[in-house]
Amino acid sequence: MLYRHPSSLDHDPGPHPESAARIRAIEAELAARGWLGYDVRESPAATTEQLTRVHPESHLRAIAALCAAGGGSIDPDTVVSPGSWTAALHAAGGAVAAVDALLGEGAPVAASLHRPPGHHAEPAQAMGFCLLANVAVAAHHALAVHGVRRILVLDWDVHHGNGTHDIFYTDPRVLFASLHQWPLWPGTGAEADAGAGAGTGYTVNLPVPAGSGDALWCSLVEHVVVPLARDFGPELILVSAGYDAHAADPLAGCAVSDDGFAAMAASVTALARETGAPLGFALEGGYDVDALARCVARTLEVAAAPGTVAPAVAEHADAARVRARLAERWPALR
Repeated sequence: MLYRHPSSLDHDPGPHPESAARIRAIEAELAARGWLGYDVRESPAATTEQLTRVHPESHLRAIAALCAAGGGSIDPDTVVSPGSWTAALHAAGGAVAAVDALLGEGAPVAASLHRPPGHHAEPAQAMGFCLLANVAVAAHHALAVHGVRRILVLDWDVHHGNGTHDIFYTDPRVLFASLHQWPLWPGTGAEADAGAGAGTGYTVNLPVPAGSGDALWCSLVEHVVVPLARDFGPELILVSAGYDAHAADPLAGCAVSDDGFAAMAASVTALARETGAPLGFALEGGYDVDALARCVARTLEVAAAPGTVAPAVAEHADAARVRARLAERWPALR
């Protein structure tokens, strides 16, 4: 299942890297490829009940009111227009609908292709181009409505998903693993930051230096995230799928290729099939629109292909070091 909605084109922050051109490029690429055989559906708007599992009503009212008043800046990076609130509701609703397709309809793979993105949104603060925490809303829906007990959220956007990180920081039901360039905005996601209380150890930050490419990114997914997830035993896998770690992206300094994103998608697809956990993707960043469109298509192609197996990825020295560190808490990494 692929979820989309025309309101994604109506969120207009002005001259901005997070523009409607991103969705147009993705949809043109997928349409040219017959949507890769996916069932394409329009997303519903998220309900207040779904949103308030993560966001206080005051936060929702404030954004809705700003959009209704004609829009404006929430911070220097995060700007809304009259159409932004509807777009945000469908971005969150698309992620929720993807979870319903996975857990209610038995779809093995689903994707929510909307803007604005969501992984920087805090419960009471929009930031970093994000208004609502789309993946966190979807994960809470899975926990509350579908009775799922363990969810893996893998975030491979080049920027740390501080919103998702904070929302599940003390929650052992959600294993949050984030690959991100370090140092880079928003400045969170240190390796030593591993959760708190009952959630200690269930936050796994995997910062990488600028210039990192396929060798390190793919190794961290295949040799750290995958065995960690096997030990955790997820009943649902959600990917915050950002593509701004691509070598062509203008907002960061990593060097992942199209093939690298396909390899990471193969690792997580093979994991999903091995564990029996359905697999969902939600669009996050990616600001070179040509690279973005190609890599979204490669990801969805790999996830849907019946013959997808784990890629042959050499273990990078930095991934081996991370494995050794995490093995104290997660014996499967030894």
